[in-house]
Amino acid sequence: MANEFKALVVRKDDEGKTRAGVETITEDQLPEGDVLVQVGYSTLNYKDGLCIGPGGGLVRTYPHVPGIDFAGTVEASTDDRYKPGDAVVLTGWRVGENRWGGYAQKARVPADMLVPLPDGLTTRDAMAVGTAGLTAMLAVMALEDHGLTPEKGTVLVTGAAGGVGSVAVAILARLGYQVAAVTGRPEQADYLKGLGAAEIVPRDELTEVTRKPLEGERWAGCIDAVAGAMLGRVLKQISYGGSVAAIGLAGGAAIEGALITPFILRGVNLLGIDSVMQPYDARVRAWGRIAADLPMDKLHEMIQPATLADLPDLGAAILKGQVKGRVVVDVNA
Repeated sequence: MANEFKALVVRKDDEGKTRAGVETITEDQLPEGDVLVQVGYSTLNYKDGLCIGPGGGLVRTYPHVPGIDFAGTVEASTDDRYKPGDAVVLTGWRVGENRWGGYAQKARVPADMLVPLPDGLTTRDAMAVGTAGLTAMLAVMALEDHGLTPEKGTVLVTGAAGGVGSVAVAILARLGYQVAAVTGRPEQADYLKGLGAAEIVPRDELTEVTRKPLEGERWAGCIDAVAGAMLGRVLKQISYGGSVAAIGLAGGAAIEGALITPFILRGVNLLGIDSVMQPYDARVRAWGRIAADLPMDKLHEMIQPATLADLPDLGAAILKGQVKGRVVVDVNA
């Protein structure tokens, strides 16, 4: 049949166990939506690992197609904003969790979930950036909206070897910031310096327990992908009036600290960054900044290519912290 295509489908058996495998499905199995997209590329994120994994993670209904983002071209549309052949990108909206996502050669979604791909970015570039890169750019924009400039001092990036952290380092360095990259793996130092990090900070240095309510003003700002004990420590080291853009909870949701320090005594801002439900205008602005400010040559160096068939193994690996940089999935390979 002409409308057949390949997809990575996760199914749950009668005993509650899940399995993921590449299957041939048809367009009439896709969810309802305004726009049918011929998907070119998707990515692998931590949430995708949870959706693919044996526990099912974030998935509510089966069968399910994971993939929390994708880029491709419009095949058909009932919305005047999108015409056949238009390049588009989708991130957020619980796609790949509550709704079928990008691990398929076709996807059908509501038009409001999409954003036109900016000039200068290919669909592969867009997924080299992906949700992780969009989140990193939103964090940079939030810090700058709260007064951060390169002249203010060094910016810290925690979880720097991961997808979001890697892109954040590359963006900040391109914009002229001095970047300190935190990692628990010394072997990643050359990789992070290649992205533009001027300083490598061992993770243990920022997870050591201290009872001091404040420490020396060490960082002008921070993009934190870890949270937990590290975030509590970093907040004590932010310069007066500086900000921390918090984007992840890999280290846990609880932080230690007191309200009066540093938030009152130093006027520190703690900014929560959520890429899931960003308004259309904010997504357009962020993707425009990505096209203008992200060094794609650096981004291409952190890409690990993959196919749909690779994803079950890669999904397990990302949950174990064994994936570096950005996994870009060619769904048509």
